Amino acid sequence: MNSEAAPGQDAAGYCAALVRDQDFDRYAATLFVGTAPRRALLALAAFNVEIVRIPRLVSQPLVGDIRLQWWSDLLDGTAHGGESGNPVAAELLWAIDSYRLPTAPLRRLIEARQFDLYNDPMPDLAVLQDYLDATVGGLLHLGAMLLRPAPGGPQDVDLHAAHAAAMALGIAQLIARLPYDGSRRQLYVPKDLLERHGSSPEEVFAGRQTTAMQAALTELIAVGQSHLAQALQELLAVPRELRPALLPLALARRDLDRLARPERDPFQPEERSRLATLWALWRASRSPAFR
Repeated sequence: MNSEAAPGQDAAGYCAALVRDQDFDRYAATLFVGTAPRRALLALAAFNVEIVRIPRLVSQPLVGDIRLQWWSDLLDGTAHGGESGNPVAAELLWAIDSYRLPTAPLRRLIEARQFDLYNDPMPDLAVLQDYLDATVGGLLHLGAMLLRPAPGGPQDVDLHAAHAAAMALGIAQLIARLPYDGSRRQLYVPKDLLERHGSSPEEVFAGRQTTAMQAALTELIAVGQSHLAQALQELLAVPRELRPALLPLALARRDLDRLARPERDPFQPEERSRLATLWALWRASRSPAFR
């Protein structure tokens, strides 16, 4: 909503720079597709960056809701003010028009991200699955649609692997971000899972590594690894030209293995280097099993 390109910088260049700086994993994954779909993938990723960072830019949930509504109105063609000078909005609308993308997944993503504006804990695994399917899975599915051999072909793409991939990627991301989210009293680890192991949201917010909390995280990581195995199995049936849309699964495989280490402190931030990210994606791009 507040994005403005620097003088002389086109909208596509602005989006590429934004994603490179704010979401390097998605930026790096686009390097393994052709130039035309890459521009559209970056438009979707830049839109996602704008949505994800809204909670960090507002002090009141109501203000965040207003910003999310602006993006919904943009998709409806009823947004007022700012869209003509917003490079992310311009690129998003270009991608939707050029590739005949449905807007329903984008609307669902916006609606799901309302959760981020409030401090309500994630109640259970079923709600988490819906959240990750809408936020992570929706982008994966749209990415596959961008890679169709004929952009003017059928709108829908059968990509069941996107659902399992969303869980694997999303769980890896939320556990890696536990120190940051916990400091903001934002809980994405299902509350009922914590309580079943004798832990609580307050232990997470306090940054206390307890046996009970570690047991809950271990179970959640196992759920992520199970979905990863399912996604990699379903990957075998995905048409070759669509497979790059699921390339981030290589990062989920690496991250879930690292997060599962018993000696790891879940409240000690660890960032994967950009070189490691590129290396993992390059290797995966050359392997049918994304290894």
